[in-house]
Amino acid sequence: MTPENAELLAEYAGHLERSPLTGHTPRTYLGAVRAYLAWLREAEVDGDPLNDAAAKAWAVRDYRSYLVTAAKRATATVNKHLAALQDFYVWRGLGPPRGVRRDPVPRHAPRALDPRAKLRYLRAVEAWPGARARAIALLPLYAGTRIAEIRALDVADVRLSARKGEIHLVGKGEKSRIVPVHPKLRQALAAWLAERPAHRGADPAALFTSSRGTRMTTDAIADVIGAITRAAGLDDHVTSHVLRHTFGTELTRRGVDLVTVAELLGHASLETTRLYTRPSAADLQRAVDLLTADG
Repeated sequence: MTPENAELLAEYAGHLERSPLTGHTPRTYLGAVRAYLAWLREAEVDGDPLNDAAAKAWAVRDYRSYLVTAAKRATATVNKHLAALQDFYVWRGLGPPRGVRRDPVPRHAPRALDPRAKLRYLRAVEAWPGARARAIALLPLYAGTRIAEIRALDVADVRLSARKGEIHLVGKGEKSRIVPVHPKLRQALAAWLAERPAHRGADPAALFTSSRGTRMTTDAIADVIGAITRAAGLDDHVTSHVLRHTFGTELTRRGVDLVTVAELLGHASLETTRLYTRPSAADLQRAVDLLTADG
């Protein structure tokens, strides 16, 4: 990457830090734009695609072709790169690239833990020494929380009694919801709330604080969940979002109506929730495995 493009990338990183994008999206966008700028250095493009609108459109089309045919990226990955470049070029003042299509992504059910993997995860959580980590690890699995929602939780958002409890969450589009607390999650939250006052000097509002006393970042929360999934012997692709999908998948397959599931997950559209009724990639594999070998 040229020094000029490295400086441009640093400026774009600053823009992402100030943007309303949440979760891993800023990091994803920055990585995608970094890859695009590196590609531009080697690609044969006409004009100046970083400053000229017409050259920009052709360059993005060529880059999409490169991702599909040469880099062999999955459809969802290509679409993420294109979304990142749209944000990048709007920030540059050149407007979104025109005539660059995003292909539909195959609509399988979201990836979720199977019962055996879920049991391994729960055992790893129970064996984990820290009360804070145990509470964080169970929130997406038993309350369907997004990682940004975990970060935003305040102490006042958690209301527990001897037998019940509820959590107030604010999700995408500032959509507010109340989720009842599962008994296992109630126990973990109560343990952390009992320990938390010992951490003197911590942010008095934030539910989960770092060793410095500040509200935990989404990256720090992801690290906690990642450490526990590795301890459980699960692969690196088991994230908080997979745990959230496990929550939605289990509710749906146990017969809970979609309106209730959508409310618990904070979905704005039932079409998003309806994905949980579709077969997963594992379901399709099991179906093919049923075929006999002798025809």
